[in-house]
Amino acid sequence: MANREQIGQKIKQQRKYRHLTQSQLSELTRINKTTISEIENGRFTGSFDIFERLLDAVGLQFDIITKAHSLPDWDDIDDLFSEDDD
Repeated sequence: MANREQIGQKIKQQRKYRHLTQSQLSELTRINKTTISEIENGRFTGSFDIFERLLDAVGLQFDIITKAHSLPDWDDIDDLFSEDDD
């Protein structure tokens, strides 16, 4: 899954592809221009509803996928740091 900065950059690319300014997108979505700027710069931590409205306006959507990596089990960590008796 992409991080906030990557999501913001993709939204910005799509906005520009559609020849929209942040102000125009703000009018279209009724999302404050400052909020759109925060999203595009990866600094927004607000509601999913706002993200969803903005994504819809630029022709994007969220996808839920299986996580590509996971943390090791505690036993695996213990094995990594155990001293060999050899």
